[in-house]
Amino acid sequence: MAPQRPRGAGALDKDIPALSPAPVPPRSNELYAALDLGTNSCRMLIAQPRGSGFHVVDSFSKSVQLGAGLEKTGRLSRGSMARTIQALRICQQKLRRNKVRNMRLVATEACRRAHNGAEFMRRIQRETGLKLDIIRPEEEAQLAVISCAPLVSRKTENLLVVDIGGGSTELVWIDISKVPKADRARSIMRLQDGFNQAKSDVPSARVVDWISVPLGVATLRDQFSDVEDDAARFALMSWFFEENLTDFTPYQSIQSQKRFQIVGTSGTVTTVAASHLNLKRYDRTKVDGLSMTSAQIDKVIHSYIAMGPGGRRADPRIGQDRAALIMSGAAILQALMRCWPTDRLSVADRGLREGLLYAQMSADGVLEEGVF
Repeated sequence: MAPQRPRGAGALDKDIPALSPAPVPPRSNELYAALDLGTNSCRMLIAQPRGSGFHVVDSFSKSVQLGAGLEKTGRLSRGSMARTIQALRICQQKLRRNKVRNMRLVATEACRRAHNGAEFMRRIQRETGLKLDIIRPEEEAQLAVISCAPLVSRKTENLLVVDIGGGSTELVWIDISKVPKADRARSIMRLQDGFNQAKSDVPSARVVDWISVPLGVATLRDQFSDVEDDAARFALMSWFFEENLTDFTPYQSIQSQKRFQIVGTSGTVTTVAASHLNLKRYDRTKVDGLSMTSAQIDKVIHSYIAMGPGGRRADPRIGQDRAALIMSGAAILQALMRCWPTDRLSVADRGLREGLLYAQMSADGVLEEGVF
């Protein structure tokens, strides 16, 4: 299935604490859940509002490989759907055990593209009682953006948020140069209401352009499955991804490096960060908010190539679930760092689930006025 730019993904006319993933006892019944069923993984957070953020009470993450074989057949396979149903049953048990009433459960690229995606949503509801919504690429991009708002520097005037998923990669370019420094993170949070902001006398974040590229770590891997320890094939995979960015308005735009920031959110980005830090055991507090240079990223990627598939599978910093996907993710990351006028990347261990939680809590008015 040749990658196509989704309709609607086009140009528009128009010191913050990190979230804690550590389980904590709930102080009330006011719990919220967010579930992200992606092309490769099924992930869920259950959290409690606290201050201007939240604390995680329970979580779940499982590689279900829902998109396996989708590139060839255009359909979700029997095996991948069975694996996903099993994972969702565990999620349903956790929701029931925690008595969660406020929840948003979504599916993304694999279910958007699959001919039997809507049919699978009905099967999920029938067999697990969970109702999942297949969200549009624009909403997926919005949620990624608001989840990363706490990591935006007050010095930033132009921001690129990148969410590398299993089946697609979302990029959003935001101009906050006219927003007062103290209000920049808050102005990005307001984008949860849509990228087309109503005209106002108050300076607001302006989305210059956004794009959903239908290539993620799983879909790109399917097209370059022979990349093992071949640097030339890896480079070709990275350039192939870059070719899909040519319609993105800010592509190769010239901006000041000092006032430009890239925030990357994905398992690829956090895995590269963990490898750079040489963590024997993953530590979110050391990874989330880390700033990495292009040279540091390239050094990690070159070490991945040199390891070969066996070495990557054995490396505890990568993990067996991600070993098969890390090279395609690294190719996407390298292409992004090659394109934009900065030699630094801000690492975000947050994404769609955190965005879903923020959006629900904000809509219900349960977050205190603070950094946002």
